[in-house]
Amino acid sequence: MPTVRALCDHATTTPKEPSMTLPSFPFPTEAALAPPAEWAEFRAKCPVAKVTLASGDEAALITRYADVKKVLSDPRFTRPTPADKAARVADTESGGVFNSEMAGVIPQHGEAHLKWRRMLGKWFTAKRMTALRPRMEAMAVRLIDEMVAKGEPADLKAGLAFPLPVWVICDMLGVPDTDRERFAHWSDVMLSMTRYTQAEFDVAQTEFGRYLGGHIAAKRAEPGEDILSSLITDTDADGEHWSDALLVATGIGLLIAGHETTANMIAKMVAMLLEDRSRWEALLADRSLIRTAVEESLRMDANAGIGMSRFLTEDFEVGGTTLPPGTTAMCSMASANRDEDAFEGAAEMTLDRSPNAHLAFGAGAHVCLGQPLARTELQVVLGVLLEKLPTLELAVAAADLRKVEGLAVGGLRELPVRW
Repeated sequence: MPTVRALCDHATTTPKEPSMTLPSFPFPTEAALAPPAEWAEFRAKCPVAKVTLASGDEAALITRYADVKKVLSDPRFTRPTPADKAARVADTESGGVFNSEMAGVIPQHGEAHLKWRRMLGKWFTAKRMTALRPRMEAMAVRLIDEMVAKGEPADLKAGLAFPLPVWVICDMLGVPDTDRERFAHWSDVMLSMTRYTQAEFDVAQTEFGRYLGGHIAAKRAEPGEDILSSLITDTDADGEHWSDALLVATGIGLLIAGHETTANMIAKMVAMLLEDRSRWEALLADRSLIRTAVEESLRMDANAGIGMSRFLTEDFEVGGTTLPPGTTAMCSMASANRDEDAFEGAAEMTLDRSPNAHLAFGAGAHVCLGQPLARTELQVVLGVLLEKLPTLELAVAAADLRKVEGLAVGGLRELPVRW
């Protein structure tokens, strides 16, 4: 690989210029919970650098906190749409779910995007999360009891981290969580960077769309107290109803985001807290740390996936570099969250860190809509685990935990635990 300085000098070249051999992104890591060594080096020496994605396309990698926040918050730029011909994340012809026609159905710009968020936002308020919490706690207790009944060691991801957020988002959408294995398969295929072919992606997208289309038709005939029913019957600020295509795309997006990222984060959070036993003991001694421990786990997540991309439509200065129009900027929020210029002792997990303005949920107009739900689920799971399984510990060495490979989101394949 060329030197970091050479990569930095190369960051402003256009796609028509000859390119050197570039590093592949995401970077490999030696351990599932550890950050790649490249992050610190790039932040220090080359905060804006050219990298190659799984597709072979080039992108500008942004690694510093201030720069990542600047790119994500700039209202001129948004997620790439199929018309942009942006860098593809996946190695398939279409480039994966973020470059797909389905993603293009959801409005990404201006007032149309704000209207779309307003229609959904009322389902993710603090008041609704407070109302959901007792049912989440009851489900967490049930899942833990079932896991314990099967004996140890157990896979906490399969027994708790995966089924809980699936149950929650399915309940909110009015979709049966008994279909969770199908959701998991479709989600994995659609989030794939290297694991599935274009044909497999097309089949998964078609099947998922047909499945949601059937549920939308059923909700149209018999509305319930759920998100899909509300989106079907309500009108937006202009008095318009959503099209079936937008309903399906939104439903798929909520199901994928509502379980995939949170399920992975639950497992990673517990693994990080058990990696150093003193962290778990501190939480057992002081449950008031649960909220800040969740936020610090989100900040410390080194296995977060590829990050967020933005398509630049005009010259943009960031990190001392001017990027030309047509650049796909890949923002590594996980690297930004370990920036020493933004967080004192950034490499250390500080359970009572406050304030903690991490970028795990992004920033700007596209900040994660479901972050109140994710935070509530993480807090609930941690609180119930501390109460039910105070002696919980990893059943393997932290260094032996295995990463999920080839997906745009990061996670652990399993989380072996005993108690």
